[in-house]
Amino acid sequence: MSVILGIDLGTSSVKAMLLDSVKGVISVESSPYEVSIPFEGYAEQNPETWWLETKQVLGRLRDKNEQEFNEIQAVGFSGQMHGIVVTDCEGKPLRPAILWLDQRSRKELESINSVLDFREMGEIFRNRAFTGFAFPSLMWLKEHEPEVLLKAGAVLMPKDYIRFRMTGNLASDVTDASATALFDTAKRDWAFGIIKKFGLPEEIFPACKESMEVAGTVTRQCHEECGLKEGIPVVYGSGDQMAQSIGNGVFREGEVISNIGTGGQISAYIKEAKYDRELRTHTFCHALDKAYTIYGATLCSGMSLNWLKNKVLGIEDFNSMSHMAQEIDPGCRGLIFLPYLSGERTPHMNPSAKGMFFGLSLCQDRRYLTRAVMEGVTFSLRDSLTIFEELGIQCETVIASGGGSHSDVWLQIQADVFNKKVKVCEVDEQACLGACILAGTGCGIFNSIEEAARRFVSFREKVYEPIPEHVGLYEKQYRVFRELYVANERFMI
Repeated sequence: MSVILGIDLGTSSVKAMLLDSVKGVISVESSPYEVSIPFEGYAEQNPETWWLETKQVLGRLRDKNEQEFNEIQAVGFSGQMHGIVVTDCEGKPLRPAILWLDQRSRKELESINSVLDFREMGEIFRNRAFTGFAFPSLMWLKEHEPEVLLKAGAVLMPKDYIRFRMTGNLASDVTDASATALFDTAKRDWAFGIIKKFGLPEEIFPACKESMEVAGTVTRQCHEECGLKEGIPVVYGSGDQMAQSIGNGVFREGEVISNIGTGGQISAYIKEAKYDRELRTHTFCHALDKAYTIYGATLCSGMSLNWLKNKVLGIEDFNSMSHMAQEIDPGCRGLIFLPYLSGERTPHMNPSAKGMFFGLSLCQDRRYLTRAVMEGVTFSLRDSLTIFEELGIQCETVIASGGGSHSDVWLQIQADVFNKKVKVCEVDEQACLGACILAGTGCGIFNSIEEAARRFVSFREKVYEPIPEHVGLYEKQYRVFRELYVANERFMI
């Protein structure tokens, strides 16, 4: 028996899991933090806050599971993607981290798109650059805070900073690096030609390794700060979407993950670096050796419901919202919500996209608004599924994850809108589990990721089947949903 630690650095909280290599999950702890919005369109976090809260969750794990904590033999990571932490040569952050939902770099994005055409982006990045990605964020720093880049020693992804604090190793992994829009995804290395072309300092881009490689070991300083034994091997880890895929047991084509967290994603495993020629979706390196993942992203999925809860309805919890939505028939009497509260990625790739409620009438109340938000987010996710099918990526089953998988009504909405069976993993924290599996495999505790997944990944007994009459209704509303964006795009400035 071995004990493995998996850490998932999310947008709204950090979570840590202890996994028994034979018996399964021992314990999970989490600690929340906020996104700072100092100006409209900005989204930042202090990397030191991440580290402080990571130490908090590790302390609680140690206090509640002292024996198992002292037996940890491997550490793995999962983390929010696209954002950047710019540090000096000693690893000290030079400014707050710029996050994936940051919109400040619109002008820089326009400049990038005027220089690089779609063909070049597709062949090299397998992606289109977007606000919140490392590329336009770094170009914004070059224009507005050049002194930061002059002092820079490294540009890291969020989880890389926590791994640095544990090991002293300034580096990244291929999954996170491929989500920067400065990476040659097929070659699994930095696109130094593009980096040089745009005048960014090449030396700040760190070594990129595969997710299961060992990055280093827990240092004495880390031991003194959070109690982990000095010398424990630490693997590079992966972006949260890839770790979540592993934690859901998705290693073959035909299965698709629908994740509704702060943002939302539809993702699938692919063997080769296939990509959408219109660059409406993203193709990134997978944590599985030499494999890839393709996914579409909606920026405000759970965040849309959170906006409704806090800014509009002023109610206490999400459970009451699920109960309200359950009381309303599918279709909400024609009320449709566009969840573009912070621009949108798939399929529009438009940072100026705007949200809306369409079809309001006197007969509707807060229950209708709640269900309409759930349906609108799911319509947005279906856009990605539609593109996958255009690319020949088949979907037999949808595995739901994230906060949306805790809502019975939202799971049924997904089954009906996607017209697919939907199932849910027994373990809630799939990204943490994926981080544990990466660490255990990389450190030789498991023979393979597949072996570990067979041992730990299981699904709830209930499977959500599409209801034919709901499917037909949602098909009509989905067409209206798509037409609403087209009809209103010219007003979205």
